[in-house]
Order: sequence, then structure tokens, then C-alpha cells
Amino acid sequence: MKRKAHVVWRGDGENGSGELTTGSGALKNIPYDFKMRFKNEDGKLGTNPEELIAAAHAGCFNMKLSFVLNENGFSPDHLETESELTFVDGVVESIELTLKAKISDISNEKFLECATEAKENCPISGLLNCEISLNSSLI
Repeated sequence: MKRKAHVVWRGDGENGSGELTTGSGALKNIPYDFKMRFKNEDGKLGTNPEELIAAAHAGCFNMKLSFVLNENGFSPDHLETESELTFVDGVVESIELTLKAKISDISNEKFLECATEAKENCPISGLLNCEISLNSSLI
């Protein structure tokens, strides 16, 4: 399997701008620039690479957890994960995953075991060179 993205950048680092487009078309000509990346905390001006990594990580983790749960005889009713990436001085320092899950007939101990396995083995976790923490709760 191969996935593609096409990105165009024009200008220097601080004053330039670019657009991101994914092969699927889910993102098409999404703008990004220095201000959006470093000075726009609410994200309303556009996206940035760190936000996309956080989204990819949460999505990958949820899917991996679903498979881990299935392998252990459980089927999740609801998995909701928030991913918060911390980017300081040009370095991704950490990602904190916060999971809220509804899974019938699972013990808290088994739930935590499965969630930890998913965190440690999802493909995006394997790509990242940073601290990854997980806060999990059953709802």
C-alpha cells in the first residue's frame, strides 16, 4: 500500500505559503504558512504539519486498538481519542493521547493492557521519535 500527498511551497520560510493536498482528496489545497504553524494557536487560519501528525496518530491508534480488542474477544462500541502534540523549538517533544472508550464486558485491567499494546504498536507511534503518553478511561 502506498499513500500520497502533494505539497507546494512558495517563498521563504517566514513569509512564504503553501498548500497541502492528499491523494484521497480529503484535503485539497489546504493552506499553510509560518503564521498558521507558529502563531495561530486556535488553528482557524489553516492547518500545519504538527496538527496533521496529531490527527494521523489518533486515527491510527483508534484503529489499532480496535484490532487489539478484537484479538482479545472484545468489540468496542465507541473509541474517542484526542491527540495533543507538543512542538518546542523546532522539535516534536511529546504526544499525549487521551482515550475515552465504551467497551462491553471488559475489565479495567484488560482495557488498559489492550490500550497500552495499541499505543506501543500502532504504525504511527513507530514513526515518532518522541515521548508518547496515554490517558485511558472507560465510559
